[in-house]
Formats: sequence, C-alpha cells, structure tokens
Amino acid sequence: MLANYTTNNILFAFGLTILAGLSTGIGSALAFFAKKTNTKFLSISLGFSAGVMIYVSLVEIFFKAKTALTHFYGTHTGYWITILSFFGGMFLIAIIDKLIPSFENPHEVHKVEDLKNENRETKLLRMGFFSAIAIAIHNFPEGLATFAAGLQAPKLGISIAIAIAIHNIPEGIAVSVPIFYATNNRKKAFFYSFLSGLSEPLGALIGFLILFSFMNDAMFGIVFAMVAGIMVFISLDELLPTAREYGEHHLSIYGLIGGMIVMAASLVLFS
Repeated sequence: MLANYTTNNILFAFGLTILAGLSTGIGSALAFFAKKTNTKFLSISLGFSAGVMIYVSLVEIFFKAKTALTHFYGTHTGYWITILSFFGGMFLIAIIDKLIPSFENPHEVHKVEDLKNENRETKLLRMGFFSAIAIAIHNFPEGLATFAAGLQAPKLGISIAIAIAIHNIPEGIAVSVPIFYATNNRKKAFFYSFLSGLSEPLGALIGFLILFSFMNDAMFGIVFAMVAGIMVFISLDELLPTAREYGEHHLSIYGLIGGMIVMAASLVLFS
C-alpha cells in the first residue's frame, strides 16, 4: 500500500511532523523575550488545540479507521477492532505518561516568571534536562499521529499538525526556562528545547520504517484508530488541564469550542 503514495506525499507528511515538533522552539523564544507569560493567550490556544484534536479524532479519524477495518474484516469484527485500537492508543500514551515522574513531567505548568528568583542551579538544570527527555518520549506517538494523518489525508494532517504545534509551545517553555535560569545561557536553553522537538519527526521516521513498509487497509485502520485515541487522551489529560492552570476555566472552554467550530467548518469547506 505504501507504493500508492508518491515521494511528495511522504515528504509532505514528514514536513508537517517537523514543523509540529520544532514549535517547541517557539515556546523557548517566548520564555526568553517575554517578561511575563501571556496566560490568557496560552489558555485559549491550548483549549483551541484540544477542540481541534477531539473533534477531528471522534468525527473524522475514528470513522476513517472504522471504514477501512470494516471493509477488510467485515462490519462486526471491523467495528470491534476499531474500538479496541482506539482505546489501545489511549492506553499506550497513558503508559508512557505513567512512566515519567510528575516532577519531570513536561505538562506541569511553567511560566516565564516562575523561576527568576530560584538559585538552586543543579535542581533547575535537572528539571530542564528531564523535561526535555520526557517531551522527547511523549512526542514519539504524536509524531506518528501527525505523519499518518498527513500521509493519508493531507488537509486533515495540516489541522492536526497545527493543533500539536500549539500543544508543543508550553513544552518548549518547560525545557528552556529552568535550563536558562540554571546556566544563564540562552543558546543552550534554546538548543535543548529545539532538540526535544526533533523526537516528533523521529517518531514519524520509526513508524514509517516499521509500520508503513507493510501497510495495508487493516494496518492503516488500526494505526488511525490508535491515533484518534492518542489525541483524545492528550487533549483530556494534558491540554485542557494545562489550559485551565494557565488561565480562567471559561477561557479554555471558549478555546475548545472555537477549535471544534473551526475544525468542523474546515472539514466541510475543504472536503
């Protein structure tokens, strides 16, 4: 089935993944050049990202997976495999999240102004490095999700890439802020933040080499259903709680609804 995709299709999907992953650098830059975190903007943006990811996962990706699997296995069996794959994606990202201690978890809220008076350089440096490692681990399945969507449905892939890019901005802050205040070196902080985002295209590359070399309708359906589960879990477990921590509760919900509206409109207008 991979033969059905041109080199341009594959490069486009990788390009989306690279852009989404390297948006951690935007968060790093915000941490350096802003005196205070714009929490309202981040809250609305993260809510928007969650809205896009939830809507597109449940309305579009899940049913694309179901169509492929029911066509391959039959209606009853295919539907069950879709459901199991969807929740399998959730369990996969939940296990990854569980293996990372909360202190080093990149989804703990960090603000530009939080650590300016902190003088425990060793602790800060450790926090920054472990955040970079944690983000790299999290970004593997996200990279696969962006790549799979971009390869199968380019317009859908663009929406997912934008949503994940927004999600990666506070992760860049999580890496760069502690490293910068531990070393007072902007270049080093930006480098490690930037480097942590590279694991997203790396996840896409590994998925490409392992899965897509023998991709068929059944494998595509399973991967797509898992992608839907991964993105719903990320939205509910990471994006919405972080959005609420950054700002007022209602701002994240307004962003969520806005993301769903934009995603719904784009699916109708550009289908």
